[in-house]
Amino acid sequence: MDKKSLTAVARQQLKLAATSTSGRSSQTVVGGHTHALRQTVVALTEGQSLAEHDNAGDVTIQVLTGTLVLIAGTDEWKGSAGDLIVVPRARHSVKAVDNVAFLLTVAKS
Repeated sequence: MDKKSLTAVARQQLKLAATSTSGRSSQTVVGGHTHALRQTVVALTEGQSLAEHDNAGDVTIQVLTGTLVLIAGTDEWKGSAGDLIVVPRARHSVKAVDNVAFLLTVAKS
């Protein structure tokens, strides 16, 4: 068994994002690109975003700290700490309203 503190990983990734020229940082905590399941803690500094992209399967975002907006077409969902957002199977992007860390879960189809 492997145990990780998502709070600690989020704090670490936010520190790394704050010093990164891109304003973002991430760490895969479960699985990876060669696995069916991948869970990654992603941190974005205020105003930064993940550009529009497609899903690789079923995807959720669990906001660990901060606030974000998920945008898919003309639809938007705001998420803050404790929220779980099911990402639609459509092109989408994510924007940080303020410094945000979230757990991105991808289950490949």
